[in-house]
Amino acid sequence: MKARIEIPPKLIPVFAPPHKRYRVAYGGRGSGKTFTFAKMLAIKGYMLAEEGRSGTLLCAREFMNSLAESSMEEIKHAIKSEAWLDDYYEVGEKFIRTKNGLIDFAFAGLRHNLDSIKSKAKILIAWVDEAETVSDIAWKKLLPTVREPNSEIWCSYNPETEGSATDVRFRKSDLGAEGVAVEINWQDNPWFPDVLNLERERDLKNLPYEEYLWIWEGHYRQISEAQIFRGKYRIDNFEIDDSFGDPLHGLDFGFANDPTAAVRLYIKDNTLYVSHEAGKVGLELDDTADYIKARIPDIEKYTVRADSARPESISYLKRHGLPRITGVQKGKGSVEDGIDFIRSFDEVVIHSSCKEVANEFNKYSYKVDKRTEDILPVPVDAYNHYIDAIRYALEPIMKNKGQSAFTVRRR
Repeated sequence: MKARIEIPPKLIPVFAPPHKRYRVAYGGRGSGKTFTFAKMLAIKGYMLAEEGRSGTLLCAREFMNSLAESSMEEIKHAIKSEAWLDDYYEVGEKFIRTKNGLIDFAFAGLRHNLDSIKSKAKILIAWVDEAETVSDIAWKKLLPTVREPNSEIWCSYNPETEGSATDVRFRKSDLGAEGVAVEINWQDNPWFPDVLNLERERDLKNLPYEEYLWIWEGHYRQISEAQIFRGKYRIDNFEIDDSFGDPLHGLDFGFANDPTAAVRLYIKDNTLYVSHEAGKVGLELDDTADYIKARIPDIEKYTVRADSARPESISYLKRHGLPRITGVQKGKGSVEDGIDFIRSFDEVVIHSSCKEVANEFNKYSYKVDKRTEDILPVPVDAYNHYIDAIRYALEPIMKNKGQSAFTVRRR
């Protein structure tokens, strides 16, 4: 029998090979990975039974106190989605097996049922869903239990902690020819539903950006107290009107591995708004003005404040496309003063189109003492190029620190 199976294209390399010891997918919510793994496991069960092989397909999670907390409903839903699978399996309230009796599904929690799992005979495939929290001890006990010829380990999870046992074993390590691991997120799901996209957009607007990235974009969860702007910013699709006043502009020059970064800002009611960004690694000075003007409309009509350490670049751009560019004097403590000033706003609102700015606000951090884990009052010199541009843009406003709330008014 031949059947056409549709799965997200990102997952085709995971399931196309006839045999891999490890098949792994990780990423955020809405990617379709759980349903795809459930469906492919049901298909594998069909194929194994048709080959005359008998054994168990184990569906495991770290925590499972009852079948209601297992992957059973996902497997049932996957079987129902294909008429030929629905006809091939016998599905009861508490069991799933092929009608010829060769293949059965088992469901177990790894935290409290490892010993019972070890006693199960002939595990042909073990699929561990929601695998992020599985401990190293659990993996060490589970993997040798799956020891039938050509047996496989499947793993799907939403990343949370960089360096977790699952992360190290399946993402950080080279699986070689024995395995394949891919990242998949909501953008990679051709059937991402509109109702779920509404939830995603609501989370993008209302949640701290680092939480949004973790839930939807497959990032590690960032909850470190060392994050400089933690709790001070949010992402929104705001629109600029006359009440925002005139914009401010800043430019940080790039180097070999750092982006040239430009921003447009507005200040309204003691809130800082970042409406536009333009940046690129390896941007030639000859191309800088045109590149920025294409992404920040009419920027050439306004003062652009840039790093005074590059006077030759400022002079060139003044003659080639940015006539009102000027240098900002930097002194001792200017970085820390700029950070404090940005933090003095009630909040920073970053337009959803400014993804690089948002990424820096999420990752810009203070140094941490490796011995004591104390947070030091020294910023790490990384993820700060757009933030530097913001500091330069704010330089004339910082001189007016006495005002607690203000708007830059139109002339």
